[in-house]
Amino acid sequence: MEDLTKKKCVPCDTGEGKLEQNKVKEYLKAVHEWFLIGDTIVREYKFKDFKEAMSFINRVADLAEEEGHHPDIFVSYNKVKLTLMTHAAGGLTENDFIMAAKINNF
Repeated sequence: MEDLTKKKCVPCDTGEGKLEQNKVKEYLKAVHEWFLIGDTIVREYKFKDFKEAMSFINRVADLAEEEGHHPDIFVSYNKVKLTLMTHAAGGLTENDFIMAAKINNF
């Protein structure tokens, strides 16, 4: 599989459809520590403290703005949970896996 970190998210209005389940499984292999829950991929992080968790969230937010693709972010003191899915497609698209791969590089 091509290195997802070298790709850029495409706008949802291009009509990119939801990935078939076999493609989701293939892409999931490329984003270590993310797991599938329904039509979303999820990863949880634990940090030293709240400040470190917020620093991570700010880096994710900057990346999301650059890519035009935004995860749902949940924070509880030093724990952060990210979920990705493409609402416009009603499930997972390549954009979700591009974001996950780029976040994994932090």
